[in-house]
Amino acid sequence: MTRKVEVVPHNPNWHSLFETESKQIALALGENVIAIHHIGSTSIETIYAKPIIDILVEVSSIAKVDIKNLAMQLLGYECMGEFGIKDRRFFLKDDLTGIRTHHIHVFEVDSVQVQRHLVFRDYLNSHPEDAQAYSELKRSLANKYPLDIEKYMDGKDGFIQEIDRKAAEWRRQQSILLETKLKDLQV
Repeated sequence: MTRKVEVVPHNPNWHSLFETESKQIALALGENVIAIHHIGSTSIETIYAKPIIDILVEVSSIAKVDIKNLAMQLLGYECMGEFGIKDRRFFLKDDLTGIRTHHIHVFEVDSVQVQRHLVFRDYLNSHPEDAQAYSELKRSLANKYPLDIEKYMDGKDGFIQEIDRKAAEWRRQQSILLETKLKDLQV
């Protein structure tokens, strides 16, 4: 089935949809869950996004996620395994009309992927110019490739890599500033 590539203005309900879904996911995956985060464009309040809630789940053991596949299926998720990213478990959910509503990315706690996703989100929330550039790129690509998700994704790749680089440097600078402030407090 071809899915239309659509980006829409930020919806303030996306955060509450994340909150509701994260509670269900926590119950389904059980005590293995360490933390659940809202990621992706729906977590960035100032930009256009595909109306799909991306959720990142940190777990103590990725292997234990596989034994919870039935619980995730009962919530309406399709279990996709690693789906192209080593040591990830990926789940998709559509509504009753077949429209995609959620992506779940599960990684072990302290995974490099966890940090990358969180820093990307935090950087764009703290840098409105880059967030707007990303929003405009997404809108342009959705207009150019309304029925080709692969070309839409490929079109974002270079920008995402550049933001990943900027975000990692920003995070490093934030850490240095925090360490300096802590040292100053100890003096």
